[in-house]
Amino acid sequence: GAAVLAWALLAGALLSLPPVRPQPLPHDDRKVHQREAQFNTTYIDWVDANLLNIYAFNHSVRRNRTEGVRVSVNVLSEQKDQPVLFVVRQKEAVVSFQVPLILRGLYQRKYAYQEVSRTLCQPQTKAEVETQDFYVDVSTLSRNTSYQLRVTRVENFVMRTNERFSFNATAAQPQYFKYEFPEEVDSVIVKVTSAMAFPCSVISIQDILCPVYDLDNNVAFIGMYQTMTKKAAITVQKKDFPSHSFYVVVVVKTEDEACGGALPYYPLSKDASPDEPVDQHNRQKKLEVMVSPAITSEAYVRSVLFCLGIFLSFYILTLLIACWESCRQHKRKGLLAAMDSPSLDTGHSRGVPNSFLNHGPYDSYGYGSFGNGSSSSTEGITDSLGSAEVSYSYVGQEQFKRRTPSAPMRPLSIAMGERSLENVAGRPRLDSLSSVEEDDYDTLADIDYDKNVIRTKQYLCVADLARKDKRVLRKKYQIYFWNIATIAVFYALPVIQLVITYQTVVNVTGNQDICYYNFLCAHPLGNLSAFNNILSNLGYVLLGLLFLLIILQREINYNRALLRNDAHALECGIPKHFGLFYAMGTALMMEGLLSACYHVCPNYTNFQFDTSFMYMIAGLCMLKLYQKRHPDINASAYSAYACLALVIFFSVVGVVFGKGNTAFWIVFSVIHIVATLLLSTQLYYMGRWKLGEGGHCEPGGWRRCGGPLVSPPLSPLPADSGILRRILHVLYTDCVRQCSGPMYVDRMVLLVMGNIINWSLAAYGLIVRPNDFASYLLAIGICNLLLYFAFYIIMKLRSGERIKLIPLLCIISTSVVWGFALFFFFQGLSTWQKTPAESREHNRDCILLDFFDDHDIWHFLSSIAMFGSFLVLLTLDDDLDCVQRDKIYVF
Repeated sequence: GAAVLAWALLAGALLSLPPVRPQPLPHDDRKVHQREAQFNTTYIDWVDANLLNIYAFNHSVRRNRTEGVRVSVNVLSEQKDQPVLFVVRQKEAVVSFQVPLILRGLYQRKYAYQEVSRTLCQPQTKAEVETQDFYVDVSTLSRNTSYQLRVTRVENFVMRTNERFSFNATAAQPQYFKYEFPEEVDSVIVKVTSAMAFPCSVISIQDILCPVYDLDNNVAFIGMYQTMTKKAAITVQKKDFPSHSFYVVVVVKTEDEACGGALPYYPLSKDASPDEPVDQHNRQKKLEVMVSPAITSEAYVRSVLFCLGIFLSFYILTLLIACWESCRQHKRKGLLAAMDSPSLDTGHSRGVPNSFLNHGPYDSYGYGSFGNGSSSSTEGITDSLGSAEVSYSYVGQEQFKRRTPSAPMRPLSIAMGERSLENVAGRPRLDSLSSVEEDDYDTLADIDYDKNVIRTKQYLCVADLARKDKRVLRKKYQIYFWNIATIAVFYALPVIQLVITYQTVVNVTGNQDICYYNFLCAHPLGNLSAFNNILSNLGYVLLGLLFLLIILQREINYNRALLRNDAHALECGIPKHFGLFYAMGTALMMEGLLSACYHVCPNYTNFQFDTSFMYMIAGLCMLKLYQKRHPDINASAYSAYACLALVIFFSVVGVVFGKGNTAFWIVFSVIHIVATLLLSTQLYYMGRWKLGEGGHCEPGGWRRCGGPLVSPPLSPLPADSGILRRILHVLYTDCVRQCSGPMYVDRMVLLVMGNIINWSLAAYGLIVRPNDFASYLLAIGICNLLLYFAFYIIMKLRSGERIKLIPLLCIISTSVVWGFALFFFFQGLSTWQKTPAESREHNRDCILLDFFDDHDIWHFLSSIAMFGSFLVLLTLDDDLDCVQRDKIYVF
């Protein structure tokens, strides 16, 4: 109770005290000096901590005329620690800045500027003429600081269409100008150029709002912007600006690193503080700006119709050729029926000169794995195979003896001209849809003819490598199409989602350095920044679809021929397998789709979208060319796509880690060379080789043992620690001690040339280490494809075959189109290997219909050239359609 009473008395005493009045602040001795000021007059004055200078300006503002006002100041005293503050008070905006002006660069570097100029944002007026006042306040906390002030009107503040004018800018003296859309213009392109690459600058397009962001540290806050060295171009649409006008802002950056330049030397004396700013002196750039109208909507329609017209004309041309070919076939059948010939036409003369490959005519076949039978005649071979015991002079010969002397044996009739088409029409058709595996069944049973007997002959015909059931091979090659269709779906969907995200980021942020366009010829449509680069890829899709329709028609005709047991379809010509052709057409369409996705926002991170299916196309073309004469031993779809996936993997790794990385280039070059050697061995021996103890041939030259490292495939022995010693021993014996030349001269010539080219490319990559690894990898594939195609053409002509008119025209026209296409490809309108500003130095104006640039023409011509190349592969061997397969040579 006593405690409560004490607290109550204390509270009463406190409440009875009088309130404490606040003490008056000390009297402010600061003086304010205000004066009326005039334009174009230089005021040299001083200010200190006790003085505030105010300069009052007024000027007339007209509704239909905009004049720019520019404030320029220069602090004459060198007191960096206590700057002078300038505040410009306007009707609808306040601009403040200090001098020395401190701007930051990378790694928080500080740069000081003594001379500062700023253009004032002009408020809008509704009256015809209005007088507006603005004030410039000057204050500081330093002692007696002198400065210089000048306010001027900006000439050419409002830009005129198609008129150029020049100006200077620095990091502390940015410039901006106003442009108003004429009534008849819906979009314009703002072009800024400079004779000097550095200092690096930024071009920004901003709406008519106050304040205007015109410093290096805030220019990216609103609007569209891009860095610049010598060229910059931004397409502006009227619909994006409600006032139908905009500001063109030019800012010089404090450092050149964003434009690919080197960082400046940052001097630090022993006594200086690390935070002390550096004076960049006169970092100035002279620029020239021009605003010109962009294309109209009629130009978009005209360009779309032009693009469609070009590629739809190929459909019409194909239809006309198909009709002509159909009429010609009907006339030919009518003549044959009128002649009532009892025998079938077996094709053109198959005479081969004796000088072919320094061998005799192909009327005798040697076996690569046989010693005494290499020069035996056909009759001798047939007779020896029909005997009770067949002996072959090479290690492991017991495995190839006849297992049952009395077993029936189909004679191996391989002599030129001996094989006939009698009773072919009466054979049952085997092309059913029943399930059958490739290794379960062959047209000639493995118990009678082992694969080594066939594939290691010195000279092969297509009949030797077309022994498997058509049902099996049809299913095998159809997998190519279904696999690539699946790959396309799973590959394209995330790609489309990603590039849409890229385009959205560009539109929202306004950062046009994200995408590497040709800005001098980038025509927007909707949310797309460069619609012309996307439209030009339409040719890949349309021509790929046309190729699929051509293949479908050919397959329908072939199946009809099989249904009526046509002898030519069953036993003549190159075996017809259409799965790879379907895969090639699908790949061409996907190349167009993914190239269009890449050009939505081309940059460093998504370049692989534009090249992935190029690798696929090159690989599929090589596989198809090899399949023509080797239908039984071509790679399966799974192994082929696995290899192509590995190529794309190396492409991604090379793009990300390969630039200047010596270790990567060493590893890749080693893998490249080893892969070339393994593939060469596989092709040379038709897959009939093993690394094992059975692979050791007795010395006696390549021609005796068929080359080193040939091993019986039926019972291969595992490799062991002595394999390298045996390889070296065989190479020394067959290539040095008793060298007698290779067994397969044609293949050896091709593989030697291929190894020279690939080893040269590997050496070039290791020495030069090109920055564009994806293009380098694509060049490897294209060089190998061209080498193999040239070899195929040469060997076809040397074998006595001919090239018909349509494939000949395709070869000539495709070669010409490829030449022009590559010319436009190497123009290089942009490159993501450099900074965006440096890439824009390569930008050029449109050259076709004021809509398409050089790269768009590359898209047109390359799509036509690829389509022509596919037609060449499709029709190249049409001259063999009436020639029996045991008369068609393998090379």
